[in-house]
Amino acid sequence: MGMIAMQATKRSLFKALTTSCVIGLLAGCAPASDTAPAAKASAPTGTVSAAADFVPAVAAAPRLTPAQYRATVTDIFGPTIDLGGRFEPDMRIEGLLAIGSASVGVTPAGMEQYDTMADTIAAQVVLNPKNRAMMIPCKPAAENAPDDACAKMFLTNVGRLMFRRPMTNAEVTAYVSAANVAATKVGNFHEGLAMSLSAMLSSPQFLFRAPSTIKVKGQLELDAYSKASQLSFFLWNAGPDLQLLNAAQKGDLNTAKGLENQVTRMMASPRVEAGVRAFFADMFHFDDFESLRKDNLIYPMFSRQEARDAQEQTMRTLVDLLVTNRGDYRDIFVTKKTFLTPALGAIYRVPVVNDRPNGAVDPWQSYEFDASDPRGGILTHASFAALHSPANRSSATTRGKAIREVLLCQKVPAPPANVDFTLVNDTTIHKTARERLSAHVQNPVCAGCHKITDPMGLALENFDGAGAYRTEENGEKIDASGTLDGKTFSNPYELGQALKSSPAATSCLVDRLSAYALGRKPARGETPWIAKLKADFAARGYVVPDLMKTIATSPEFYRTAPIEAVQTASAQ
Repeated sequence: MGMIAMQATKRSLFKALTTSCVIGLLAGCAPASDTAPAAKASAPTGTVSAAADFVPAVAAAPRLTPAQYRATVTDIFGPTIDLGGRFEPDMRIEGLLAIGSASVGVTPAGMEQYDTMADTIAAQVVLNPKNRAMMIPCKPAAENAPDDACAKMFLTNVGRLMFRRPMTNAEVTAYVSAANVAATKVGNFHEGLAMSLSAMLSSPQFLFRAPSTIKVKGQLELDAYSKASQLSFFLWNAGPDLQLLNAAQKGDLNTAKGLENQVTRMMASPRVEAGVRAFFADMFHFDDFESLRKDNLIYPMFSRQEARDAQEQTMRTLVDLLVTNRGDYRDIFVTKKTFLTPALGAIYRVPVVNDRPNGAVDPWQSYEFDASDPRGGILTHASFAALHSPANRSSATTRGKAIREVLLCQKVPAPPANVDFTLVNDTTIHKTARERLSAHVQNPVCAGCHKITDPMGLALENFDGAGAYRTEENGEKIDASGTLDGKTFSNPYELGQALKSSPAATSCLVDRLSAYALGRKPARGETPWIAKLKADFAARGYVVPDLMKTIATSPEFYRTAPIEAVQTASAQ
């Protein structure tokens, strides 16, 4: 079969299998009733019922993020598989890409990229003899003819992991039939099987996490397989493993004990680090590093490698503090402990020596800033200072805005379209950023927003646009004092202390993490649950893994509303 004919066959199959589960679907799309074996739909027992005034929203149906797509392919087919394509840009909504992924479809150009990746992956899995021997549990009766029994065995095995539930009889029949037709035309069993696998990798059932629902005691909630999917993508940023799918099949996730057992197992896994990393990378806007550029003449030490190291420094710091040591979330703003590479050491102007035993090469070394050093906490990391600065200078306003919006969940209005930035960029008269901003905000139109951003951002002026520490700007001593909601400070570390004591910082973390877990902004009717999460977070000492477990074991996390209720409300 020629490539054009195979693509046409694949497209035809793709259209037939989408039916009502269309791309961009925001409401639940339950598998057909012929799914076998079905997830046990028993009523939850022993669960703490949601508050009477708790009113859920419609469950999200997010598209897999690039990281989730890669993790899923790796889990199913192994780490050596090359994707061979690229992803469309994600959209950030309410501060999170995780919410944006539930509000996007796939453009024609994006679908072509998915098709390319699907063909590339399928070819490596099925047509590579070495991979084939490991991944396909059977051999066809003849290489040059279809073998429906062998095709069914392979496709149902991988389909359960790809679709995050058992395939329906109709799906199995369609994909096996497609493999048969293609194998007949091309005269090769494995080429036909590769085409069918490619179609599965391009299907909305794989690319989107469309939820299925059941009714329990008059309330709508996710079914066991959708619970498993929501749980695994939250905790691991990847699809459910076989243990979780088996628990869903047995109905264990519909009991408080069964759900807690799986959550406890998953939280104890090293894979939870990937989930924590994914959340904070999203919350801290680390995707913006892809477009970050610095003027090489001004910042010659800040290369693409330093940008990657800067992100990894913050991630290692967070994982060590929050996961490994189960520390207080608020300490991310003041911790002196971090990890550095020689390249970052050059930016921070501290020595980084590889002292690994037996000559092992590892550029990452633990490092602790001295107690008297004004550096400490993530605000003093290059990842924050560099990301929230233009290409050729620092920016107190941009950094202050990031603190308000990213760390405190407080919206800062956009500047007027006709703002004149001449004073901000002119260093001939006003040498320091503080002086330039004081002159700039004489315009009352600008003063309102600058009042809530600059007092914090100016405390970080000890860091240039690449994150290097300095005490002077253009020969003038930098004044790093400022205020945050009535608290005064005189240097970057004291700003971190002010953030640590701010109730808005921990409140923001709960808001972001719950929205990230749900794939949508919590609805007004879910406010009682969010308030309960915040109280529990404080009572447990602001330990992030405990908060994750509380969310994951909450009945509210799996409740949903029928789409008809939303349509009725929007029409009124």
